[in-house]
Amino acid sequence: MPDNENIAVAPAETAPTERQLGRVIESRFLYVDVAAARAKQLRKGATVRLDAGAPRATKPERLAMEEVNQRLVEWDLPDFNVLAEKR
Repeated sequence: MPDNENIAVAPAETAPTERQLGRVIESRFLYVDVAAARAKQLRKGATVRLDAGAPRATKPERLAMEEVNQRLVEWDLPDFNVLAEKR
């Protein structure tokens, strides 16, 4: 199982309207990793990026998946060449 600690999910520092939309995730495995990393942030108290008026789930995992679907989560993968050199 991939370690989602390697995926960088940017913290919510600006309002979603001021931020550019995140990149589209085409891999379902990457989608799961990004949503899991975001859910971890939400469980630790991060601010939800969804519109306040929209009906939404209460579980952090569902909130994270909806944020990823709406491209409100900025993410980045590590440079795997650097990780391989550290071994």
